[in-house]
Amino acid sequence: MPNTVSSNANYPDFTESDALYARATSIMTPVTQTLAKGPGQYTKGGAPKYVKRGKGAHIWDVDGNEYLDFQMGIGPISLGYAYQRVDDAIRAQLEDGITFSMMHELEVQFAELIHEIIPNAESIRISKTGADVCSAAVRVARAFTGRPHVLCCGYHGWHDWYIGTTSRDKGIPQESKDLVDAFEYNNLDSFRKLLTPEVACVILEPFIFDAPKDNFLHEVARLCKENGTLLIFDEMWTGFRIAVGGAQEYFGIKADLAVFSKAFANGMPISLLTGRRDVMQLFEQDVFFFTTFGGEALSLAAAMATIAEMREQNVPARLAEQGNKLKEGYNKIAADLGLSQYTKCYGYDCRSIVTFDASAGNPLEVKAYVQQELFKRGIMWGGFHNMCFSHTDADVAHALAMYAEVLPLLKEAIEAGDVAARLHGEPVEAVFRKVSNAAPAKVK
Repeated sequence: MPNTVSSNANYPDFTESDALYARATSIMTPVTQTLAKGPGQYTKGGAPKYVKRGKGAHIWDVDGNEYLDFQMGIGPISLGYAYQRVDDAIRAQLEDGITFSMMHELEVQFAELIHEIIPNAESIRISKTGADVCSAAVRVARAFTGRPHVLCCGYHGWHDWYIGTTSRDKGIPQESKDLVDAFEYNNLDSFRKLLTPEVACVILEPFIFDAPKDNFLHEVARLCKENGTLLIFDEMWTGFRIAVGGAQEYFGIKADLAVFSKAFANGMPISLLTGRRDVMQLFEQDVFFFTTFGGEALSLAAAMATIAEMREQNVPARLAEQGNKLKEGYNKIAADLGLSQYTKCYGYDCRSIVTFDASAGNPLEVKAYVQQELFKRGIMWGGFHNMCFSHTDADVAHALAMYAEVLPLLKEAIEAGDVAARLHGEPVEAVFRKVSNAAPAKVK
């Protein structure tokens, strides 16, 4: 679709968003089902709270304001909103039904497809959310090794075993917390110290934004094998983005188990656990992992169509191409303005992050100010470039043009020392912090 977003003379009107929010606060605690989508992650007063619809890489809020979206559903929208091929597949399956009393043929067809494209996918389990399959992977790894301890690196969902490593750990028994430690990415020394004979598995995101250094991933894989520890790749963000076969394909590493969710069904709720057959066969009798909606047919149909489109159109290459333009373009604008010491954009091209140094002021306030000014200019932005196949050349050009307008305003605010005074509301909030030998938390 053509890029129809334009800069507003004034800040957009959020009357309907605010009215919905007022209704929600009386009956919902909290009002959001996903922290990264909630009002705390957007400048209160400078951003909408509720959306109405989306098409391509654009969304419209409930007040009718249009935005170019770089959040993309916080990850799952890999092709674009209302993508015709995927939606046609969903509509066709809808005519035949959604959930049934027996297994559906798409379960087999989809598993065969995954077996073909994901390295080491000797066996496949299908579920609904990323947290589900992360927890299933940890459970089966403990069963296979007979060991209790888990090492993690990244974000792995809301279940007890992981969230106990964070500050939002109330309600989780200490005994559970004691069995999990977090290690720092690219810090092999910290990893070695934690890798004891009691460690059942190591679960990590192959990368978040930083690239592996000094053969980090290969060394982790080698040390796990030597220790009899299973290696689990959490590929919620890397899978189907860095390559259709994910980080295992991209880095040439076969993890013992790998889990996927965001991206491969273009927004429909579905997740995957794949890996070694000798480990996965424990799900037959010894380890319980079942859910009524694991075989829900609309999501399976969407996944089949999404993956077909990714392979035929070489979607990962397009994500990298467009994302690189944004990343390099942002950094050039910042450098030309003399702002490189304060802000940079980095990460893999398919998904990059804009960061702000504390020397510029409170990073959350600085981020909120930039976000506020970008919303005024028709950009839905949370600090990330989550690329989708529908981000056009015009979209990228518009985004860079708006950065070129907003970053001089940021420079002026930094030099005046009054960033907070320029906010139209409250700054964005941190989701949580990590504890227990942890790397800095990633918002999700």
